[in-house]
Amino acid sequence: MSQPTVLITGGAGFVGGHVVRRLLAPGADDPGTTVRLLVHDRRVRVPAGAPAEVVRGDLCSPGSLRGLCDGVDTLLHLAAQVGGRMERCRAVNVGGTEALLAEAARAGVRRIVQLSTAAVYGDGPYRGEAESDLATAPVSPTSVTRLAAEDRVRAAGGLVLRPHLVYGEGDTWVIPSLVALLRRVPHWVDGGRARTSMIAVDDLAEAVAALVRGRAPLPSGRVLHASHPEPVRVRDLVTTVSRALGLPLPRGEVTGRRALELLGARDDPAGARRLSLLSVDHWYDGSALWRLTGAGPGPGFAERFAHHAPWYRAALADVAAAGARVAG
Repeated sequence: MSQPTVLITGGAGFVGGHVVRRLLAPGADDPGTTVRLLVHDRRVRVPAGAPAEVVRGDLCSPGSLRGLCDGVDTLLHLAAQVGGRMERCRAVNVGGTEALLAEAARAGVRRIVQLSTAAVYGDGPYRGEAESDLATAPVSPTSVTRLAAEDRVRAAGGLVLRPHLVYGEGDTWVIPSLVALLRRVPHWVDGGRARTSMIAVDDLAEAVAALVRGRAPLPSGRVLHASHPEPVRVRDLVTTVSRALGLPLPRGEVTGRRALELLGARDDPAGARRLSLLSVDHWYDGSALWRLTGAGPGPGFAERFAHHAPWYRAALADVAAAGARVAG
C-alpha cells in the first residue's frame, strides 16, 4: 500500500509541530504518511530521511499555491492569524483559506480537516453542550474571521475541530496567561468554581494524526469539539499549576467584579475575556471526536500537566530572565 500524502499548513506552529512529529513517526503496523509542509516565513525542522518535503508559499498569494495540492490525499489546515487588526485576520484566515480550498478543489482533494477554536462561541457561560446545541457569537477579529474560514471549509465538505484551551510544550498563551493573571489577582475568583475544557497538545495531535491516517471518508461539513471529556475545575487547575511551578496559591476569595478592578479592566472587554479563564464556565462535550478517531483522550489534567511542568518551568524562567535583562 502506498503512503498517503498529507498537506499541512501551520506545521511550524504550536499544535502543528506536534502533529508533524507524530505523522513522521508511524507505528510498526502503519504504512506511514508522506508530509508536505507549506511554509511562509517560519523555519520548520524535518528529520533527515523523513518522508517529508517543505514547500514555500503564502496563503495571501494564491499564485504561490499553484500545484501545492497535487497528489494530496488529505489537507490539514492548521495555519491561522491570531491577533492583529481585522484586515490582516481577514486576509489570512478568510482569503487564505479560500485560496487554499480553491487549489484543493482543483487537485481533487477529498479529505479536509481544519483546526479552529471554541472562541467562536463567544463569552459564555457554556456547560457541557454538544456541537449541535451551540450558536456562534465571535467577538474578536481573530474569532470572527476564523468562523468565516470554518464556513468555507464546511461548505467544501471539510471537518472542523474546535479546541478551547490547549496546553503543553510550546504553549505561549494558556498557562503563561494564567500565571500572569494570578500575579495580578492572587485570589480565588468566585471560589474557583468555574470549569473549563482543556486538552494536552500531545492528545490533540494524536487525535488529528488519527484522522489523517484513517482512510475512511471524514464527516462532511461537521464541527467537533476537541477537548478532554472531563472538564477541569479552575480551583484544581490553579492548584496543580501553582504547585508544579512553585508559585504561591491564591489567598482568600474575590468576586469577578472585584477581580476586574484589580486588573484595571472594568471597562475593558478584552480584559474581561482574559479574566473569564478563571471565572466563567467554558466546557464542552468533546465525546464525538474520540468516538470518531478511536484514540484515547489521555489522562486527566493533573497527570498530564506533571509531564509538561519541567518545560513550563524552563520557559517561564527564560521569560523572567529576559525581563530582568531588559529592566537592567
